[in-house]
Amino acid sequence: MVLSALVVALFATPLPVSYSHDVAPILDRHCAPCHRPGGVAPFSLFTYSDAAKRAGLIATVTRSRYMPPWLPTEPRFAHERKLTDAEIALLARWAATGAPPGNPAETPPVPTFAEGWQLGKPDLEVEMSNTFDVPADGPDLYQCFAMPVAESASHYVRALDIRPGNPLVVHHAILFQDTTGTARARDTGSGYPCFGTPGFLPARGMGGWTPGSLPFQTPEGMPETLYAHAALVLQVHYHPVGKPASDRTRVALYFTDQKPTRTGYDIPLGSSRIDIPAGDRAYKVADSFVIPVDVDVIAVNPHAHYVCRDMLGYALLPDGTRRTLIHIPNWDFNWQQQYVYSKPLRLPADTRVVMEYTYDNSAANPRNPNHPPRRVFYGPSSTDEMAGLHIAVAPADAADGEELGLALWGKLVRATGGGGLSRGRR
Repeated sequence: MVLSALVVALFATPLPVSYSHDVAPILDRHCAPCHRPGGVAPFSLFTYSDAAKRAGLIATVTRSRYMPPWLPTEPRFAHERKLTDAEIALLARWAATGAPPGNPAETPPVPTFAEGWQLGKPDLEVEMSNTFDVPADGPDLYQCFAMPVAESASHYVRALDIRPGNPLVVHHAILFQDTTGTARARDTGSGYPCFGTPGFLPARGMGGWTPGSLPFQTPEGMPETLYAHAALVLQVHYHPVGKPASDRTRVALYFTDQKPTRTGYDIPLGSSRIDIPAGDRAYKVADSFVIPVDVDVIAVNPHAHYVCRDMLGYALLPDGTRRTLIHIPNWDFNWQQQYVYSKPLRLPADTRVVMEYTYDNSAANPRNPNHPPRRVFYGPSSTDEMAGLHIAVAPADAADGEELGLALWGKLVRATGGGGLSRGRR
């Protein structure tokens, strides 16, 4: 009996937690990519002293899952920045016991990160022609920059990386290519205003950057084509930070000799019909599209601003089955990105894809930028609102690409003519 009680007591007593044995591996794996010297985070967590003085903060922000910034609750995606419940509990115990250092000899080596571009030396590196000045105050700015590219031959792009010159004022950036010459003509040296689209068609999107994001790598068999003599056009969303600032963002492209074997398409769900009364805690926006052919869903990219609370994207299959494409129950405008599935999701023809977004424009929403709340409309400023869900797909049969493209063109025509995008209240 005495021996049994001793065994129970041993298992009931939590093992001691230390930085060297327990905490450092978690921070190195989940936090160091941003919280390192030269990273986008405001402080480093590379050493014991860095972490120990912030032990309470680390416990608090991980317990609330504010950090690491990972918004979807379902389904599973590749490259998830998500702590397990056991890891969160371990960080809390470490803080509660005084953040003991442990045995320095057990501390894992400081992680190494590539100097310069994360994927190594690029095949093509370009930057904005001139520095762009961001005023201390005022509305958000959406500016497009035509970056000179001296490429006389077309290339297949397997990956790209974007490095803001000043991450404090760059909210996000999207790279396009222009084969029409429009962007070059409009950019006389300091870019040109461009909210929504970059101002030319076709607007060939190639990838983007948000804080903490990894370099964009194309799916297997789907490299992007960079056309000869095309202009690379960078659309940057700037937000003033209370003091004058400047930015000169750079772009790196990585080529491959392998030709595309599949073609990607963007299914854009969204609405510009947004008019949210002050105090409304459950304002709904919805849109949908019926996919005419079998497709593989590769990634999703949701977008809204501060007042949005809940994002839901799902697929209604012809047999009535419902599959969640993405669910973010606690949206955070500061941490948006494209989410790539670990394995593409096959959807059969006649599947309806649906987005449903819920907005909380009340004083109870801690992210509401207006105090007291005011009426919020669709618009380009961060204090306005948007609703968008981009679904990246590839036809299961390449021969179905034309039919899918025509259906998407029809959706665009209906949307710009006043139909297709819907707003509702429930």
